[in-house]
Amino acid sequence: MSRAAFLRTAAGTALGGGLLLGAAATARASGNPAAPHGGSGAAARGRGASAAAGARGSGAAAAPEVTKVADLTGPGLTTRFRMEATDLGIPARTPDGRLLFVFGDTFEQARVGGGWWRSPVALWSDTTDLNAGVTWSGAVGGDAAQQLWAYEHDNPEFSTVLPSDVITIGGTMYLHVMVNKGLGNVVWTEIWRSDDSGATWRHTGAKFPPDAHGGLFQCLSWGLGDDGFVYVCATDFTRSKPIVMLRVRQDRIAEPAAYEPWGYRDGAWAWGNPVTPVLGGAFGELCLRPLAGKWVLTWFNAGDYRIDGIIVDTPTSDLTTAYRRTLVHGGEWGREDDAHVAQLYGGYVIPGSTLDDLHLSVSQWNTAEGWPYRVMQHRVRGFGG
Repeated sequence: MSRAAFLRTAAGTALGGGLLLGAAATARASGNPAAPHGGSGAAARGRGASAAAGARGSGAAAAPEVTKVADLTGPGLTTRFRMEATDLGIPARTPDGRLLFVFGDTFEQARVGGGWWRSPVALWSDTTDLNAGVTWSGAVGGDAAQQLWAYEHDNPEFSTVLPSDVITIGGTMYLHVMVNKGLGNVVWTEIWRSDDSGATWRHTGAKFPPDAHGGLFQCLSWGLGDDGFVYVCATDFTRSKPIVMLRVRQDRIAEPAAYEPWGYRDGAWAWGNPVTPVLGGAFGELCLRPLAGKWVLTWFNAGDYRIDGIIVDTPTSDLTTAYRRTLVHGGEWGREDDAHVAQLYGGYVIPGSTLDDLHLSVSQWNTAEGWPYRVMQHRVRGFGG
């Protein structure tokens, strides 16, 4: 597929948040449920629950206060790195204490397709005061942000490589990526590692087929627990499917066979059961993080055109009844405000956040015009209740 064809496909599918509403709403209306997730009542009896059911856990508390802190990428902000147009910005704390943000399809000029296509790329930040906005201290690769490893886009095997999530375990960073032949067509996923805080990357040897774990192990997020396990929340890359949960011992993260699904069988949930959806809906980008003794899951809710968040005690808590809030709403071009963003997606928790003062990297792409195509920082106060 040519670059132009790839970008046309992207504009109508996975990355144009608002454009997915029709398909996602149709899927939701068809009654495609999530499988049961513990507890009693309908869920335990196997009737399942949709993502909307999570709103039952939200109570009547006031909506969080949302402020747009800053644009993080674009002309004058990332021009010196030759990356005015980019998205995602998945953040992690590096082993040496800095922040590393990993970006998806990136172009030199301020428009999609604006020259020198790269993905993934990454920027470092020394920011300590998130309220003042994230600023950049350098790019992986030198003065200009280089692709993290060499490959040609639109080659016979695949079109582009998109980051899914990055995690730091001890002195090593692990990056899970989706290898795509056109948007929504994942040909495999794989894990890369860096032992120098993101400066260089090498393949771990871990590759996962697109149908791994029922086809729902494509777009994922992971967090390190205090029990030695990495917990993984995953879905496919069509923004139309539910999420599943897996775990893997932190020292076996690069062994595909070591990933253990959380599933429901014979009336009970347990590790090692067949993989079972833990929450229904139309899920896009995911961010699972341990935070202040709790676990936070944020995601682009394609079905309802917004970024949502859930707080639970453990990764295996019942997500269908969990405490839940909408963090940033989808909006219309020309009618945006801090809490309403046109064609939004992403929604990754920036390290340094707290439950009551959450900072997110939020993406935006005007698929009709090709710009804006950028990453922004939003601050959410009051998420923790």
